[in-house]
Amino acid sequence: MIAIIDYDAGNIRSVEKALVHLGEEAILTRNREEILAAEKIILPGVGAFGDAMENLHRFGLVEVIHEAVRRKIPFLGICLGLQLLFEKSEESPGVEGLGILQGEILKIPRREGLKIPHMGWNSLHLQKRGLLFRGIPEDAYAYFVHSYYLRASEPSIVKAVTSYGVRIDASVEQGPVFACQFHPEKSSRTGLKILKNFASIGRGAE
Repeated sequence: MIAIIDYDAGNIRSVEKALVHLGEEAILTRNREEILAAEKIILPGVGAFGDAMENLHRFGLVEVIHEAVRRKIPFLGICLGLQLLFEKSEESPGVEGLGILQGEILKIPRREGLKIPHMGWNSLHLQKRGLLFRGIPEDAYAYFVHSYYLRASEPSIVKAVTSYGVRIDASVEQGPVFACQFHPEKSSRTGLKILKNFASIGRGAE
């Protein structure tokens, strides 16, 4: 069973629908026991960094997420969920993130010809054999919707990058923690394969 953390963020149901389409059992929950009993956990969402952290605190989910990581339950952050895993974001100065991973969440710089937020398909350049990208070809396309991007502190955790006026660390993996800035649930076959790869972690699947 895959627990999808419900913290009143946008775009959560589409992740649930994608998992059901793949034949996975998924539950949308903010219940501590249900989350920690899950085989996998997903933190999706779109919205503002500060509001999201406020909600995670309000629902008592910050400690639950840290406990899940300590228990090494495979954990996937998607879009805003990726950004929340880091210490802070330029979007919400003074607001502490989860601090599970190290890096900066920065505003995409304005440049002529580039619209912000970045909304659309970008190719992924794969790095260092990420588990999420098993069976995914180089330069596969994924769908992005964001105004802020990750610059990871440790290059070794970066498994995919893209470019939108600046290099964007598009996916990271560290231990049981995985994250994508793009939306796999909106990224057609490539995205469904990535979600299937995540669902298969720990089951001995190739």
